[in-house]
Amino acid sequence: MARRQLRVYPATDFAAPPAAAADVSVRLGELLPLIAMAQRQHFAWLRDFLDDEVRITADLYEVIQAFRACRPSA
Repeated sequence: MARRQLRVYPATDFAAPPAAAADVSVRLGELLPLIAMAQRQHFAWLRDFLDDEVRITADLYEVIQAFRACRPSA
């Protein structure tokens, strides 16, 4: 009968490589209602993403900047 040998490997050998950030395209019309609901209902997971950056088109950025400049302050 063959003798089995136990091999011990350092933990770094089994560590998964860091996952690359995936880019996912989502329509703003699908995203906004979900984000608004999560904010209204104070879902904790939303706070985890508040420092994340999002990419938007240049024309949407211009509209947002114009809206920010002209909306009445609370």
